[in-house]
Amino acid sequence: MFKTPCSRLSGLIGVSVKRKLVQNVPRCNQTARSLIQLYRRDPANWLTYQHLNFLKRQYVTKNKSELHQRAVPKQAPALTILDEREDGVERQVQRISTIDPVVSQPEDVTSKAQAEISDSTPVAEDVAAQNASVSSVVSKRDETPYVHVESEEAKEARLDRQWKEIKVNVTDLPDIYARLAKVKLTALVVTTAAAGFAMAPVPFDPLLFFVSCLGTGLASCTANSINQYFEVPFDSNMNRTKNRPLVRGQISPLHAVSFALACGVPGVALLTLAVNPLTGFLGALNIFLYTCCYTPLKRLSISNTWVGAIVGAIPPVMGWTAATGCLEPGALLLGGLLYSWQFPHFNALSWNLKEDYSRGGYRMMSVTHPGMCQRVALRHSVGLIGLSALAPVLDVTTWTFPLISLPINLYISYLAFRFYHKGDRNNARKLFFCSLWHLPMLLLLALTCKKPRRDPEDAALPSASSAS
Repeated sequence: MFKTPCSRLSGLIGVSVKRKLVQNVPRCNQTARSLIQLYRRDPANWLTYQHLNFLKRQYVTKNKSELHQRAVPKQAPALTILDEREDGVERQVQRISTIDPVVSQPEDVTSKAQAEISDSTPVAEDVAAQNASVSSVVSKRDETPYVHVESEEAKEARLDRQWKEIKVNVTDLPDIYARLAKVKLTALVVTTAAAGFAMAPVPFDPLLFFVSCLGTGLASCTANSINQYFEVPFDSNMNRTKNRPLVRGQISPLHAVSFALACGVPGVALLTLAVNPLTGFLGALNIFLYTCCYTPLKRLSISNTWVGAIVGAIPPVMGWTAATGCLEPGALLLGGLLYSWQFPHFNALSWNLKEDYSRGGYRMMSVTHPGMCQRVALRHSVGLIGLSALAPVLDVTTWTFPLISLPINLYISYLAFRFYHKGDRNNARKLFFCSLWHLPMLLLLALTCKKPRRDPEDAALPSASSAS
């Protein structure tokens, strides 16, 4: 029933396919000719049967396990073997002499073989050579064995190369903790916090002063310890930091983190409960900024210097809030002085350490933007003059402070200008050492010029006398 239509349909399809083939035959011939011509011009760039056959052999060689190693490796002579099970006892092991792979045959077999082929001279020479080799092997066996004795220096060098468990001596822990907490930097942080406490216009409370300084110091120890924990692989590449406890393996990472927690938790709790919650919040914020923002930014962007300056500006603010319990313009002024001081201090330091920072992978201004490093140091050195003049305006100091602090501010600005103009190591070193005594001197002058505190009772007396 459907036979005739299907036949017509297949016939139409066959005719159309035939026409297409007839039309494309000349094009196919031209394409084949052009490919043959191209192959004749440069046959090295074409994939041929030989290439495919070679790839097939390579595939078979790599996938068959019995073809993974075709040649037997050359056997190296046996060296002296030292038993390391007990390092305190020297064990002497006999050196095994190398034996040529010669198989000795029984005497009756060799005699029969010599009798059968006695008329062939080359074979007799081979047998004589084999006998000579066998006799040499026997003589080697009869020799006195060589005994290798390990010297004390070689033994110590071998033991140093071995992995061994970290053993911490209790007497070394204070020094390790001091270097882990960066005790000099922590002392500077506590000093600035104490200056902020002393500059506050409130009665001096010795107990509150001691508690706030203790909590600030513990928070600084925590931040420095966690910073070293994160930077162990980078500190090992720098000459300035390669002797830190974690880099040298004097203390385990777990021990370092435990020390950080043992300092941080009581420190923040002390500032929060014994001082006031605002000071505790600033202490926790400073730990967070130093460990989670400043530390990773050192390898990502030059903005780490500005973040680090904020971290250094918070301790005097903490001292002020510990004394007053509130955040006032005077606290922000002290924080601004510390913020601007850190740029000439740190930029001059990093200028002479830029090779170290480059090896450690840190993106500092001195490494990536040296011109900006010089400009920023000069800009903030001059800014110290303006901030000092702002202190009496905010009723923090008397007008004597801008005048007596002007010489030291001009001197550090002069050194910063020379550093900006020349940009050499000598001027950077002078600026750095000047910054070391400039900050304590500036804070001491501000403390001596502190505006006298006026109690509410004293302020009420003149008004009462005028009314009478």
